[in-house]
Amino acid sequence: MVRKFIYKKIRILVCIALILGFAPGLLMGCGKSDTVEDVLPQYMTICEEYKDVSPKYVFSYAENQAKDYPTSLGAFRFAYLVHEKSKGRIQIRVYTDSELGDEPDLVRELTRGGLDFIRASMSGLTGYNDEANVLVMPYLYKDADHMWRVLDGDIGQEIMDSFAGTGMVPLSWYDAGVRNFYSATPIECLEDMSGKVVRIQDSDIMEDIIKDLGATAYPTMFDEVYSALQTGRVDIAENNLSSYESMEHYKVAPYYIVDEHARIPELQLISQTTYDKLTDEEKDIIISCAKESALYERQLWKEREAVSLERVMDGGCHIIYLSDEEKEKFKKAVEGVYEKYCGDYMDLIYRIQEY
Repeated sequence: MVRKFIYKKIRILVCIALILGFAPGLLMGCGKSDTVEDVLPQYMTICEEYKDVSPKYVFSYAENQAKDYPTSLGAFRFAYLVHEKSKGRIQIRVYTDSELGDEPDLVRELTRGGLDFIRASMSGLTGYNDEANVLVMPYLYKDADHMWRVLDGDIGQEIMDSFAGTGMVPLSWYDAGVRNFYSATPIECLEDMSGKVVRIQDSDIMEDIIKDLGATAYPTMFDEVYSALQTGRVDIAENNLSSYESMEHYKVAPYYIVDEHARIPELQLISQTTYDKLTDEEKDIIISCAKESALYERQLWKEREAVSLERVMDGGCHIIYLSDEEKEKFKKAVEGVYEKYCGDYMDLIYRIQEY
């Protein structure tokens, strides 16, 4: 019994390492004290040393996710760092749980100067910047390391610069995990997708992707996915591991297929109106703190996914890793969407793929 338990825990840790890109030895040596939550009280935005300083600015930061979600915790960390490094001159109040509106509303208000800071998915920014469509293309990266090399390098800066004139100034890249398919039955090759019904978000790009994979797209609300899978209205759904676990979709779709079709990053942004108020020194503080908070958020995301993976495997989930050959078949099947949605930016796509 003891040997079986130990084997199961090792198997889970190895799977975590494979999905998240960790070294297995690092995971096995990691204890509670190593998590980033221990670095700072999670929701602190005021540095004790400067709590009595009258701020020059009091800015707003709107986040539509829950207070304990990685992107929200990144926002709190950012606010604290800015207060500390500005020696109390800049204070940022963080509003979570869509208190100030849903993401489309927040983006719109940011462009108008009605909000100072937000975090938004690239999917929600494509309407303001055609070049942003490049980063929502399927199978764009080899793995997570490849994506971060691109985004933290010169290409990522070019894409940030392309937001000039939108009323928004990108500050840093946040993680949102990787989306994979999951199903009630095993999916081990492209042919297994044929004739299946796949739940998607209401998206023209995703509808074309699913069609190119030989399946039928079925747009429906996120809170209806469980019942759709349970009743057989859909055969397959897709999302990141944390959503798969938190919504308990593994109970009705126990096969999680690691195809990594979508790594869609998120941006931390400041309103152009707010940015223009700042001195050069204050801008440097904001940018450096944003980049530091992004590293914090990315680590939080890894930890969250590691916990989610252990939970779904304990719940009977089967992780299916597509072979490199099969992944290439999936990728080639959807190449038509690149030209359709990013025809003017194919050179950029090639640069990303070869980076």
